[in-house]
Amino acid sequence: MDARVVRTRKRLQDALFALARERGLDEISVSDIAEHARVNRSTFYQHYSDKETVLADALDALAAQAGAQLEAIDEWTLDPPIPIVTFLEHVEAHADLYRSALTDPGSAIVLARLRARVSAAVHDFADRRSDHVVPLDMVAAGVAGTVVGVMSAWLSREPLPPAREAAVWIWLTVLGPAAGVPSGVPDSGA
Repeated sequence: MDARVVRTRKRLQDALFALARERGLDEISVSDIAEHARVNRSTFYQHYSDKETVLADALDALAAQAGAQLEAIDEWTLDPPIPIVTFLEHVEAHADLYRSALTDPGSAIVLARLRARVSAAVHDFADRRSDHVVPLDMVAAGVAGTVVGVMSAWLSREPLPPAREAAVWIWLTVLGPAAGVPSGVPDSGA
């Protein structure tokens, strides 16, 4: 991609982040983003169709910078895989933006990308196994829905529990009740 395109998109993403620190995402317009990035609206629309796509690209870039790559899951244990913990630590660091994107009304584009990212991780992991009882696309869709659902519920909590705790919740939910409690997690007694 042309270096000028990369720079302009980065300016637009940075502008959205700066504005989101000042006010809610739903209160930010395309004009606000363009003005803050010091470009005109037509330049904005040469690069993006809407602010949700700017947000999705920006969150993807931040996740990549943080090394938060769900596709790196390579073993299935009772403890949450490190890539899930790392990804949730990234989400925790940008909780306000993710909260806006994943809770009502949310961002359809960010939700779709997150579901696709989780589905890709499931496919990457499961493709190394040959004993698929349930079609892989069904498993991937179920896991993606579960992860997004638990993340949204976690982000709705005040105060926000630590990312490591949310990773355990997600992982136990994905594994199901038969998994038991992973090491280091206190038994709630329930």
